[in-house]
Amino acid sequence: MKVLDFPLIKITIAFIIGVITTYYIHIPILAINYLLIICLSLFVITYVWNLKNNKKTILFGISVYLLSFFLGSFTLISHTESLQKNNYTHCKAAFEKKQSLTLILRENLKSNDYSDRYIGLIKTISGKVYSGKIIVNVQKGSSHNRLIIGNSIKIQTLLQRNKPSKNPNQFDYSSYLADKQIYAQIYCSKKEILVNKNIQKDIWYYCAKLHSRIIFNLEKSKFSKSEMNVALALILGQQQDISQDIIQDYQYSGATHVLSVSGLHVGFIMLFITFILQPIPNTKKGSFFKLACILISLAGFAIISGLSPSVLRSVVMFSFLAIGNHLRRTGNIYHTLLVSILLILLFEPYFLFDVGFQLSYIALFFILWLQPILKNIYKPKNKITVYIWEALTVSFAAQIGTLPLCLYYFHQFPGLFFVTNIIILPILSFIMIAGIVVMIIAIFTSPPLFITMIFEKSIYLLNLTIHAVASLDSFVIRDISFNLFHLWAFSLFIISTIIWIKKPSFSKLLFALTSIIMIQLAFILTKIETEKGEELIVYNERNNTLISERSGRNLVLFTRDTIKENNRNINSYLVGNSIALSRIKKIKNVLYFKNTKILIIDSTKTLPEKVNPDILILTQTSKINLDRLLQNIRPKIVIADGSNSNSIQKYWKNSCLKKNIPFHSTKEKGYYRL
Repeated sequence: MKVLDFPLIKITIAFIIGVITTYYIHIPILAINYLLIICLSLFVITYVWNLKNNKKTILFGISVYLLSFFLGSFTLISHTESLQKNNYTHCKAAFEKKQSLTLILRENLKSNDYSDRYIGLIKTISGKVYSGKIIVNVQKGSSHNRLIIGNSIKIQTLLQRNKPSKNPNQFDYSSYLADKQIYAQIYCSKKEILVNKNIQKDIWYYCAKLHSRIIFNLEKSKFSKSEMNVALALILGQQQDISQDIIQDYQYSGATHVLSVSGLHVGFIMLFITFILQPIPNTKKGSFFKLACILISLAGFAIISGLSPSVLRSVVMFSFLAIGNHLRRTGNIYHTLLVSILLILLFEPYFLFDVGFQLSYIALFFILWLQPILKNIYKPKNKITVYIWEALTVSFAAQIGTLPLCLYYFHQFPGLFFVTNIIILPILSFIMIAGIVVMIIAIFTSPPLFITMIFEKSIYLLNLTIHAVASLDSFVIRDISFNLFHLWAFSLFIISTIIWIKKPSFSKLLFALTSIIMIQLAFILTKIETEKGEELIVYNERNNTLISERSGRNLVLFTRDTIKENNRNINSYLVGNSIALSRIKKIKNVLYFKNTKILIIDSTKTLPEKVNPDILILTQTSKINLDRLLQNIRPKIVIADGSNSNSIQKYWKNSCLKKNIPFHSTKEKGYYRL
């Protein structure tokens, strides 16, 4: 039976297309509501007509898919909190001057060097009811008493909108937060916060309390701090306190998925519970009891892990697989996956744009689809060889499926991913079993010392193994230029090749060969796009001045001081645009780009005579009288880069306002592109 013959699959695809279309093309809410009503009416009419005439029409099928499409659009819009009237983004006064805010803390985030960070739910602003999620940054060292989840706090503060990426081709944290319905942040110290004695005791409060109890009991059993942080990440998905060095080791070794509690961990728990329940006979009652135990165990794990989105996704996914297996629908495993996608997206459509969601489902799909083919290439007889071969094939299937997406998002490839997965799987299997036992004991009391020591040493061994693989730096391929053309072309090639290998035919071979032509076209289109690119960029660099001039594939960098070999700002731009750094030059006071004259004034205040620039760039906190300068020259725009202080930029901005000249601060607005 073909996957697409299942009607719900087509409905799911139409729903997903509706979500994606509305995400990128902002359709008015009223238009979507009218179109949804029209499609619903058409569906009802065609359905009734089909019942009366006892036959199906093409119009009925079209009405179903149109209804699914606009239902996807409506679902996305109804979950976009910024479109709701009572969302705090509509309170303009809160972004202009300090207001009295009341909010409830919902979730702990990873702290940085300066602040403890939380996600809060706004309740009121200056006495008026508002809603929405916000990031709360509380200055470190302001108090030893940390806030807890469920705390209701009151604070007089200013809302600050999330700032977009300050330099080209960098991760856009603002868009990432917007997809999580977080549009602003607040910064404060603990002494500015008034904590209400009443705590909101919801499921998140009890999850956080459970975490605190586990951590307290683990600390009592003298669990090493660094190993405990990894244990909390592995079992509970809590990465807040894990060190950046350990995270980097896992990235370079190709084992990042181990730290993110998702499909791997939930799947392992499901297999473990299934193994324990094996003695129970597969009768009707026995099978139902097994299913109930699996579903309760998965739900319990989701609660213990803090109901994080990645865990909830995986729990729903594997719950559907368990139900499908109980109903003996193993042949329709792909249908079960797509139905779980539909259910998740109905409640959280923005998950579709989450990298973890995309990678989880693609990895699982390719394990189910491609791994049996790879497994049949070689059939070992020895049990150890069978284990190694199965681990290899699962790892390769997941890696092949997710490769285009990983290259598109992360621009790097861990060459030893297969070695890592073979080595760590036995250790990880033991850690998961021991970890679940230790965490369950830690809920009630401090775990026995010998169990804690065994668990701690196994994590130490895991970290040591990961570090050994990650230290082979030459096997990590970095800075791979991979754009949207490449993503679609390589994905099509992988899918068409697997389809041809599964059931070879001339038409399928033609499809696979066509996909190779598509890859060539992707490279040609990328080259054309690159060759015609000409632009000048003023970067937002804190302690330096960076200006780049691009002509096709070549980039000339103008800088005041020497720069590091792998400057993050420049490197992101080079990789994102498939170009190379030609040479580095010292900045002169006057630059020319096409027919544009650019005057640069720094701390030396050198001003060439008789210069009438189109653009004025101020750098290195140049202490000039801008009012007097603007009387002599009349630039079209004034740019202040990141090397200038905030105080002097306010003065320059006012000077430009008086003269009605646009002012661009890279600290505020990000890089400037000409």
